Order: sequence, then structure tokens, then C-alpha cells
Amino acid sequence: MSMTNGGQTGGPAQDQNQLPQLNVLAQYIKDLSFENPNAPGSLNPGQQPTVNLQINVAANPVAGGSDVEVELKLEGKAEAAGAVLFSFDLAFAGIFRIHNVPPDSMHPVVMIECPRLLFPFAREIVAAVVRNGGFPQFLIEPVDFVSLYRQKMEQAQPQPPAPLT
Repeated sequence: MSMTNGGQTGGPAQDQNQLPQLNVLAQYIKDLSFENPNAPGSLNPGQQPTVNLQINVAANPVAGGSDVEVELKLEGKAEAAGAVLFSFDLAFAGIFRIHNVPPDSMHPVVMIECPRLLFPFAREIVAAVVRNGGFPQFLIEPVDFVSLYRQKMEQAQPQPPAPLT
């Protein structure tokens, strides 16, 4: 559809079609695991647990199109007095359709903006499963996906060879 304005084509409709677009087509749990290996003893630990959390992002193109699947993986383990209280492993994914994004910006959009959109839902799933496992509410702090992306890019950079001595 094109619009004319005094013999000129373009205008707001054409500009809208050229704007970057990020659409969420679907979001879903790919894998979810929760373990409470020392229940019922773990339900009253008596001390503040130490929680370790790992967050990873992966992306894969969806076959036959310009869509991309982005997977946000959250793995956590709570321990107290050397015993595991609980552990969880969540792979939460979404299918995203991205249009009008310059090629040099595509990777950051996929690896920063897409997981940023998935995170609140993944956080809620983890909070619910931990609560339903018999523990107090566990809320994951907001994640700075820009810093996470920069860390991953630095790790991916080849290290210069050590000087020979």
C-alpha cells in the first residue's frame, strides 16, 4: 500500500514500514527441572543459603524464514551448610521476527533485546517453582544484558599470543 501526498509518494506509512521492528511470535518453556534433594530436612535450613546463578543466552535461526529462536537459560543452586537445598534449570525461549535492523546491529538486538523481553517471564517461572518447592519466594535480580553481552564478546575475542621470552 502506498500513499500519495500532492504527487509525492512516501510519507508516514512508508516511514512506518522502514522502522526497525521486533515482534514476539511465541514464547515457551523448552526445559524445566527443579530438585529438592534433601526434603523435608531442607525446608528449614536454619541459616541463609548461598545461591549461585548462571545465565546464558543462545540464538538459532528458525528454518525457512527470517525468524530467530532465542533461548534464555537460567541455572541455579541454593546451598546451606554444605547441603543442596534446591536447584533449578530453566530453558525459556521465544521466537522473534526482526525487520529493518541493519546487519551490524542484528547480533546485539538478538542477544540483548530478545532476552530482555523473555526475562520477566522466566523470572516468574523460577519464582513460582521455588515457592511451590516449599521455599520462600526467590526473585532473581534484574539482569544487565548489555554487560552480559559485552562479557561474552570479550571472551570470544581471540587472545593475542604470549610473547616469547
